[in-house]
Amino acid sequence: MDKREIRLLLESVARGETGVDEALLQLKMQPIAELGDYAKVDLHRGLRQGTPEIIYGAGKTPEQILGIARAMRESGQETVLITRMSREAAELVEKELPLSYESLSKTGVVGRLPQPTGKGKIVVTTGGTSDIPVAEEAAITAEVLGNEVHRLYDVGVSGIHRLLSHMDQIMSARVIVAVAGMEGALPSVIGGLADCPVIAVPTSVGYGASLGGIAALLSMLNSCASGVSVVNIDNGFGAGYMASMINHLD
Repeated sequence: MDKREIRLLLESVARGETGVDEALLQLKMQPIAELGDYAKVDLHRGLRQGTPEIIYGAGKTPEQILGIARAMRESGQETVLITRMSREAAELVEKELPLSYESLSKTGVVGRLPQPTGKGKIVVTTGGTSDIPVAEEAAITAEVLGNEVHRLYDVGVSGIHRLLSHMDQIMSARVIVAVAGMEGALPSVIGGLADCPVIAVPTSVGYGASLGGIAALLSMLNSCASGVSVVNIDNGFGAGYMASMINHLD
């Protein structure tokens, strides 16, 4: 149960639609679900931080992912996000839970996407088509967290007119996520055009001297454009999460 749901519950009590004892029972629910010797699911994270726990699928067995997702759903969490999820895990989870799986970004969503509650729109951009898997992780994360997301892919600096033809989207965004590999120039260009925060995501896309994304990371860290922040290499989830936090600020 997150802060929004707690508020709705309390408002329901105030209107007399929900009894005090019923509300108390919901609030007293076990804050941690102990799942054998492999997981302690934090069921009160949504109450503390505003966003429920999200499952990082890499390194977990399909059975562990299913067990964690099941516990979260049983605790009342309507939507569960699973990142870095294998096809094998998706095939197991979808047998029991309503899963939507996006194979390109290896992202799974159990349940329905919520209605957007963010203040504006988040624009997710990529330098090239090869950056889309990381961008989709960012976009889906932001959507699960209640944001309107616009995708603007393959608008890198090798053909800058592609980006400039979408200035209406760039200038109307509340947050922009700029995903790029190679030399990682896209966030600097967008940072020099937009009047909103830009979250730069270096990817491991590129030839030998790109060093698995380190070249793009260093370029983004040294951006001359103001208002550009940087997350780790291929960390689309971190960018989508941060963009959502910014988009929900009053």
